[in-house]
Amino acid sequence: MEKHDEVLVALRQIIRAIDMHSKRLIKEAGLTAPQLLLLKGINELGQISMRQLANHTNMSQATATTIMDRLESRGLVQRIRSQTDKRKVHATVTEQGQLLLAQAPTPLQVHFIQRFQSLEVWEQTLLLSSLQRISHMMNASGIDAAPVLSVNSLTD
Repeated sequence: MEKHDEVLVALRQIIRAIDMHSKRLIKEAGLTAPQLLLLKGINELGQISMRQLANHTNMSQATATTIMDRLESRGLVQRIRSQTDKRKVHATVTEQGQLLLAQAPTPLQVHFIQRFQSLEVWEQTLLLSSLQRISHMMNASGIDAAPVLSVNSLTD
């Protein structure tokens, strides 16, 4: 097999691994990876503004708000208006959201991050450089993307 074919096979394996994990997450928790990431962010940080949540999860505020709307409609989170500043709205996880989080599988990027951080710095740099080069070669370097491993739309 030629080197370019091996690269394409490796890319396809990555895409399939993400797809399989996304399907498992939806089946077991009823959430997409971006929804789980946002729910975990709210849970970790407590009452948080949408701007803080978007920054914490590396999503645009519009994307975080759209996902928040879906989570709220399912009764997993609620918005609470600030007592001190009525213009501010904070997000909090409901009891139902807490139960779902306790049973949800770990997002794929958590495993990746743990393994990536265990590499030597030079290995991390080499991987990053190689992936950035591949992204550029596939005309994808200009695509806005959050660090969420999911094949679903980020707003799902």
